[in-house]
Amino acid sequence: RKVAQTLMNHESSRSHLIFIIRIEGESKKTGERLRGKIVLVDLAGSERIKKSQVTDDMQKEAIEINKSLTSLGNVIEALTKGQKSIPHRNHKLTQLMQDALGGSAKTLMFVNCSPANSNFEETVNSLKYAQRAKTITNEVKKKKG
Repeated sequence: RKVAQTLMNHESSRSHLIFIIRIEGESKKTGERLRGKIVLVDLAGSERIKKSQVTDDMQKEAIEINKSLTSLGNVIEALTKGQKSIPHRNHKLTQLMQDALGGSAKTLMFVNCSPANSNFEETVNSLKYAQRAKTITNEVKKKKG
């Protein structure tokens, strides 16, 4: 995981972290096979370049992080509105997270918020983002096969 110091954060994440665990099991009695997947995602926070005052490569990273979070926000929006077309293919992040959002997935989101008054606006935006994600409705069901 890449981190760097900015004016907003001494250890700012410069990338997302995605960890996928695939699980398979077979019943000894029935021979039934079950498969599952756990997708753990640690998202880098959105960043206001003007406030963090990053330049050069760190500015490019911030722009890419913000693009990916916007794409994820668009997927969340489409899922919460029940749209038929979900824009998972708009970014690599949302492609990787496709199985974890909507459908029969069970999704949990934890939001880290800054207690600093100077980050109040970012904290409110993070909570709004999580609130939108909370309204995704899934039908968790066991798939056979």
